[in-house]
Amino acid sequence: MNFWMRRWRAALPWLVVAVLSSGTVLLVLLPAAWITPQFTKASGGHVNLVDPAGSLWHGSATLMLAAGSDTSAATLLPGRIVWHTAFWPLFTGRIRMTMLQSEAMPDPITVDATRRGAILSQGAIAVPASLLTGLGAPFNTLDLQGNVQLAWSDWRSFGSDAFGQLTVTFTDASSRISLVKPLGSYRVVVQAQGSSSTIDLSTLKGPLMLNGHGVVGAGTTSFNGTASAAPEVRDNLAGLLNLLGRPSGPDTVTLTFAH
Repeated sequence: MNFWMRRWRAALPWLVVAVLSSGTVLLVLLPAAWITPQFTKASGGHVNLVDPAGSLWHGSATLMLAAGSDTSAATLLPGRIVWHTAFWPLFTGRIRMTMLQSEAMPDPITVDATRRGAILSQGAIAVPASLLTGLGAPFNTLDLQGNVQLAWSDWRSFGSDAFGQLTVTFTDASSRISLVKPLGSYRVVVQAQGSSSTIDLSTLKGPLMLNGHGVVGAGTTSFNGTASAAPEVRDNLAGLLNLLGRPSGPDTVTLTFAH
């Protein structure tokens, strides 16, 4: 064995240590900006994490809703989403993150993902209805006001299949295009059952009554329902009803959507 070969063998362990150390440092220092584009891509630009700070492991960002690539009328949720990513589970092929919205979530949630699928732990978040304006039509036309709460059970996804329940409760809803305030309180329940999901809309209270049922499947979406007005507000809600659907009876319109 010549001189240079002996030197190489002596230096090899230190080289390996240096490479591993550098790699570990790079992983620890990965900026938060590495994770935020994934939300934009997955939602088609509607749900975005902006103004990221910190790292991939301990970071935060602001939630922004936008009408796709057009962010001119985007809306921001006050507060920040803070996340922590566990390091050691990565060695077993698992990603485990804890997330909390500083002003809108009472308790943190966890995301546990492997190659087979992912589990989002049950949780809830409360946001102002005005936040939805950033999504564009029809929300920017309606300019909704009120309180929106989203609550979900453990949400499991395996490839294109999902299992879980999401409940959206909209209380004291109002719109700038209606003189009737509030219009009412409503509930939407989404039940994911594998390759398909059901959507049920119901009215909790109020002069504007909304009800309907829909199905979301592989590449197809359909929804059928009705919107009706209490007799005492018939005239004041006539314009809003015509905007929502096609007349099908006295003070009632049909809500239909198919794609």
